[in-house]
Amino acid sequence: MAKIDKTIYFDMDGTIADLYGVDNWLSKLRAEDKTPYAEAEPLVDVAEFTMALNYLQGIGYKLGIISWLSKGSSDFYKKEVRATKLEWLNDKFPEIKFDEIHIIQYGHRKDYVANDKMGMLFDDSKEVREKWRGIAYDVDNVDIMTILNKLIEVVS
Repeated sequence: MAKIDKTIYFDMDGTIADLYGVDNWLSKLRAEDKTPYAEAEPLVDVAEFTMALNYLQGIGYKLGIISWLSKGSSDFYKKEVRATKLEWLNDKFPEIKFDEIHIIQYGHRKDYVANDKMGMLFDDSKEVREKWRGIAYDVDNVDIMTILNKLIEVVS
């Protein structure tokens, strides 16, 4: 089997983390309260997602996270949010070892930080998807697991 040299990237907020489902999330972020990032529930079935990603990684795919920090926040809050997002990933998906994790300034081009500029991205932001150089999926219109399972089927 040929070596797969592709990366699958995931946004967090609104893609794999239900930040927008947390009560008063926006007012809390504006008050520089990091708790919505910790309280967000996964938007995917953790066991199914973990199994699919570990399988894909085992056949050569790399896995990445590219997520924005909170808009217009202080340097202190950016550090807190970055740490909280990393803790959330470790807590919710302890069996997934991401090859890249980029938690970057709000609005920064995600394709600029990706190691695989032509990788696959799952993101809820139209702006981000339009600027992405590889394949970008709108998580509001496609099911992440459907796409991951299709990738698995192709190589099985």
